[in-house]
Amino acid sequence: MTTCFGYTRVSTAKQGEGVSLEVQKEEITRYAEKHGLTISRWFEEKETAAKSGRPVFNAIMRDLNNHKADGLIVHKIDRSARNFRDWAKIGELSDQGVAIHFVTESLDFQSRGGRLTADIQAVIASDYIRNLREEAIKGIRGRLKQGLYPHMAPLGYLNQGGGNPKTPDPARAPLITDAFTLYGTGKFSIRGLCDEMDKRGLRSRAGKALTRTSMEQTLSNPFYCGIVRVRKTGETFKGVHQPLIPASLFQRVQDLKSDKYHRKKLRHFHTYRGLFVCAACSNKLIAERQKGHVYYRCHTNGCVTQCIREEIIEREVQYGFEQISFSKPNFERLKGNITTWFEDRRHAFGTSNALTLRKSEIKARIGTLTDALIDRLIDKEAFAERKQHLLIECQKIDDQLEKMNDLTAEADKLAKFLELVKSLAELYQIANPSEKRLIVELATSNRLVDGKNVALQPSNWLLTVDMAVTVLCGGDYRDTDRTPTQVHERQLEKLCEALAEVQIDDQLPRMMEIFDHYIGNSPISTKKKKTTQLGF
Repeated sequence: MTTCFGYTRVSTAKQGEGVSLEVQKEEITRYAEKHGLTISRWFEEKETAAKSGRPVFNAIMRDLNNHKADGLIVHKIDRSARNFRDWAKIGELSDQGVAIHFVTESLDFQSRGGRLTADIQAVIASDYIRNLREEAIKGIRGRLKQGLYPHMAPLGYLNQGGGNPKTPDPARAPLITDAFTLYGTGKFSIRGLCDEMDKRGLRSRAGKALTRTSMEQTLSNPFYCGIVRVRKTGETFKGVHQPLIPASLFQRVQDLKSDKYHRKKLRHFHTYRGLFVCAACSNKLIAERQKGHVYYRCHTNGCVTQCIREEIIEREVQYGFEQISFSKPNFERLKGNITTWFEDRRHAFGTSNALTLRKSEIKARIGTLTDALIDRLIDKEAFAERKQHLLIECQKIDDQLEKMNDLTAEADKLAKFLELVKSLAELYQIANPSEKRLIVELATSNRLVDGKNVALQPSNWLLTVDMAVTVLCGGDYRDTDRTPTQVHERQLEKLCEALAEVQIDDQLPRMMEIFDHYIGNSPISTKKKKTTQLGF
């Protein structure tokens, strides 16, 4: 009696839920009865044959090598193997005398011609898989370029079917946003964040609390700020899905994570660590916590500067920021000067309607020029020369329109920048410790401690704002300007330069994010203060 193994396979578990495996089994059983073969054992697998290393297939090869059956029955050649390594194993079994049967292929695998035919079909099956893989990759890249994520939606989003962007999960999306926000404060470790989000009800799709690894992967995924990243290649694409967090918050989380990993020995994140310097020896002060208070000490032997409490530093910094004050009339006058200046610069390019109309006329002239070439009214050289001239004119108009749009964005950004400067003391007072540190780091320089005294200077961009206010507005209640127009323009240009300076390394977006969080578009306090020169 000839005994054989029966082997059925589908590529995915989803296919296995259908009738494919049952149909294969019925066909193999019918083939065995027709040829007088006995199936001693069935093997079933739900995995693609394009890759080697399938556990069930390897078990069959091992048992047949150990002579536990006389042969193998497979429904079709491509059900057995679609890669050359596994196909070579089947060929070796045949060379050892093991009978190989394919139900749908009427060929004698033991003969030279039948073996050749089977080899050709195996090559075709392997090439089919390679082509299918290439087409699949091409389709995936097409989706990625469209801004779509063609894989399972990350936690916090829901799948909407192929060709549609992921949508926020009403239950989990707010919790994912909270996770980024909490970690961005600098008060949570990954473990602490997992515990906090567990209390708030954040669960995985399996209904379990997030592990440290899962939380780490979530915080490292740029998908939540609108960027699609391919994990294997590292490529990134602009997504069309709705972001859950701003890009600045995502970058702050990455910076905090990197800082934590590179500074394992740091136990306390004191507010002003590394910012203040001893005036006597120029060494940085070291923060220490003693009896519930934080002290900043100079560790240089014999230095006259011993220590200063954090509360004193905070009070002096607050006082310094309160000196950055200009009255409401001056503030409104400065905003008016900025608006007028930018409008004049915009008018220098012309109105957008006129530029758009001019661009349409040029396109019409290009069309007329093309008709003249078709009608042979002009030769190709004249056509090429005139068309190039028109295209250059069209590009100049595009450049002007782009500059006008840039000027509008620049004016809005500068106005908000001045709002930030005006409310710096208020912002510093209500910010959390990590945000206070950021404000002090960006807004001050030459931070010195001399005994019990604190001395610090405003940053260059704050000095530029002070100079602009003084020159452009003069006294608090002057109704007329005495400053020449050329000086106005130079001071406004310096304001723009100050804005550009503070934008370096994404500093302004981080400051503006704090500003928006606490103050946003709400009216700035107009409580009258004594207006002084900017200087701490």
